[in-house]
Amino acid sequence: MAREAAVSREKSAGNGAGDGAQRQHSLPDKDTCQAVLSKMMLIRRFEERAGEMYAKAKIGGFLHLCIGEEATVVGSTQAMRDSDYLLSTYREHGQAIARGTHPNAVMAELFGRVDGCSNGRGGSMHLFDIERRFLGGYGIVGGSLPLSAGVALACDYQGTDDAVVCMFGDGATNQGTFGESMNMAALWKLPVVFMVINNQFGMGTALERHSAVTDLSKKAEGYGVPGSRCDGMDVLDVHSATTEALRKAREDREPQLLEAVTYRFRGHSMADPEEYRTKDEVEEWRRRDPIASFSKRLAEEGVFSEEDIEKLDQKAVSTVDEAVQFADNSPFPELDSLYDDLYVLGEQVKSRGWWSVDERSPEPHRGEEEREAGRLPHELAEAGAAYAGVGEAQERKRRQRQAADDDEPAADPRDVEGGGD
Repeated sequence: MAREAAVSREKSAGNGAGDGAQRQHSLPDKDTCQAVLSKMMLIRRFEERAGEMYAKAKIGGFLHLCIGEEATVVGSTQAMRDSDYLLSTYREHGQAIARGTHPNAVMAELFGRVDGCSNGRGGSMHLFDIERRFLGGYGIVGGSLPLSAGVALACDYQGTDDAVVCMFGDGATNQGTFGESMNMAALWKLPVVFMVINNQFGMGTALERHSAVTDLSKKAEGYGVPGSRCDGMDVLDVHSATTEALRKAREDREPQLLEAVTYRFRGHSMADPEEYRTKDEVEEWRRRDPIASFSKRLAEEGVFSEEDIEKLDQKAVSTVDEAVQFADNSPFPELDSLYDDLYVLGEQVKSRGWWSVDERSPEPHRGEEEREAGRLPHELAEAGAAYAGVGEAQERKRRQRQAADDDEPAADPRDVEGGGD
């Protein structure tokens, strides 16, 4: 039964009207081919290494890998302008890298270090890079949908020709935010492309078991948002479809729903036992591996030799090696910075309540007053960190020695340099 369902899904993915399965796209110029292949290879190698680092307990929390979805990620982001905005799901390491965030910063974020793109505060599911207009991954299913509509409204309000690409999974099409966002985007004619990455499963639930309509490109028609499909395993088809969808959203002010039919070769997360699908099903999809397929075509058409392709792959491996070393050498955030950069502090909201509370000492205090709380909370925090084996041991010892000599806690170097903001 599982195999029959898998075959049914693959047939629907390959035979749907306008899904890109029957379209053959010409190769772009050599430099573009190299850029596209290199990005897909880098994302694949990065994700593989991230999985290894998770198994070694270098990465905490959850880890969701996009292995198998590289063509969808790279094809769509290649179609975007630098000034366009991207919001994604929590499976977003590849999106950050494709938009230009350095792999060092992404790996450091996975490690929870200060040199990460979210300063070690977001982890795997909450990468962010404002300089490249990557406005984050979101741990809540469908969480990026209304935010994307809001960013698109800002683009329209400011009179720019910037557009927004919002990526989400097939499971998110069943969330209430899906219909609400589609309705508002159509009503206000917002420049946004909603890209549903249909990797066939909402966590461990197959598409045909969680959605009455399995052609997800049709799920927004009733809200006034036209849809189309592309082959998410073909980087050129994804690029072509996204380019057209962005043109309509940008020039015609007609929001679009684009379904990329793809597959993830690994589980929903590193904690997924994958008992809901067979090895045969995964192998069927692996035959359509987007990197292998694109590499084979480049070799057959004489764009690159097998040796050239191997060199690109080795370069990706070296880049990931460097990223792991960089992340390992980056320090953990200071415990004193726990309450830095909170959205609501003190007098910003007129209330008798405390929005952030530190209870590490016998006398709880406002979180924003942590730096002035005295020695006891710091000593307790340091003791807890030492017991848990986190933080930089040498730095802890240095601060403990200094605290023993001074009446006040050691000054945070960021205060000297102008604050931690």
